[in-house]
Amino acid sequence: MKAEGTRFSATAYAADLMQRGDRSRAQDGRSAYPEEEGHSTLRTLTEEVRHMLAAPRGYSEEERRKYAEKLNRAVIGFPQERAEMLAVISDWIIRKRLQHVSLGGLPYATLAEALFAEVIGMNMLELVLRNREGLEEVQVVGTRIFEVRDGRAVPSPFRFQDAAQVERIQQNLVLFNNDRINPRKRWAEVILLDGSRVTMTGFGFTSRPTLTIRFYTVRRFDLDTLCRPEYRSIDEKVKELLLAVVRCRFNMVVIGPTNTGKTHLIKALIAAMPDEERIVTIETRYELMLARDFPEKNVVEYEADEEDAAHGPRQAFKLALRQSPQRICHAEIRDEDANIYVRACTRGHEGSITSVHVSALEDVPDAIADMCMLDGRGMNPMRLTRRIAEHVTQIGLEMRIVGGMRRLVRVGEFTWESGEIVVRDLVRYDEAEDTWTFPLPFTPKGSARIRRMDPETYERFREKGIVTA
Repeated sequence: MKAEGTRFSATAYAADLMQRGDRSRAQDGRSAYPEEEGHSTLRTLTEEVRHMLAAPRGYSEEERRKYAEKLNRAVIGFPQERAEMLAVISDWIIRKRLQHVSLGGLPYATLAEALFAEVIGMNMLELVLRNREGLEEVQVVGTRIFEVRDGRAVPSPFRFQDAAQVERIQQNLVLFNNDRINPRKRWAEVILLDGSRVTMTGFGFTSRPTLTIRFYTVRRFDLDTLCRPEYRSIDEKVKELLLAVVRCRFNMVVIGPTNTGKTHLIKALIAAMPDEERIVTIETRYELMLARDFPEKNVVEYEADEEDAAHGPRQAFKLALRQSPQRICHAEIRDEDANIYVRACTRGHEGSITSVHVSALEDVPDAIADMCMLDGRGMNPMRLTRRIAEHVTQIGLEMRIVGGMRRLVRVGEFTWESGEIVVRDLVRYDEAEDTWTFPLPFTPKGSARIRRMDPETYERFREKGIVTA
């Protein structure tokens, strides 16, 4: 007989019937299979818990957003959120009166831990995430795991037993974001509020399922930080030159391979810009997070959707240009918006900054010109390239990994000489001497700009031979 006042639980009743069946089979002399039954029970309860966590009741839109953020952070290893989710699962078990459910021979101390491991836990990645010190990125390809620290990927001592375990983690992440990854859509991307990013691909889009977790690790960006011994991306002399570039509103472009610190450098340069200046950022995914990191700055941030013409990069640029921007920060120039960015930089929005995927600074103007030509307009290629070199990419900055450290290895001034692009090396990093040199001064045109906009710095630079007299 059930005690008066107790509520009926279908799950508990089913588990009770299962246990009675086990006892009956044992009495009949047949073998009960506690481990197999434990797996079956766990699978059933796992689906219930997954549904319960993915579809909370009575939440407002803002509460749902915060709740999904908490779930995401729990899945990718943030301790506080993981503890909170374990408590939620424990409360659910108590409310469902499931404390008595047997797990057979499964290796969990409690049912709550077992369900947490299935719904929130990350299998082998749990072992990787125990050592978060200096961990910048986790890369999973099939069953293999790579750990990125200091910009270098090294094979992890841990690996998944099979690709299905990776797919389960993918399904957990997309479920908590109202997204999907299946045969019709074989990829998904999750961006957390703190800037951490999770990118996933499935069978059919890549030969093996992949999972890349890029953690947001640094909150304070400025040029002084990049001078510190633990970073040493630049030195004090280079910092002084970069500050002059920012004050004199040269348009800048940053290049370099993945994980070389391009975003760190862009943020440090933005930190040096006056807070009252209107800065507009245009990205396909929020990554710079300027309003979060620089709450006092006058920033408008656009997240453009490349698949939605009404909210794509082109429309974002059109609106941005009507919001009185003084500088435009474009995360990366792509084919669709190259023309608009070029027009913005040549129509009064000086001091803007972007990045381009090329192997050398000399290739930047041609690469942007090629993107501009893709829209089919009848333009003179040479004239367009010259215009880009002189007005859009006035100063180029190249980042690379050297000796395990992120370094600004080159600062160049773009010029157009005898029908060709020339990059004058203002700064070069000497790997053998582990120091930065200043091979050439600014061009007369660049020097005149510094003299007009920052006379004090011009005088200091003139004494050091960094500008032409």
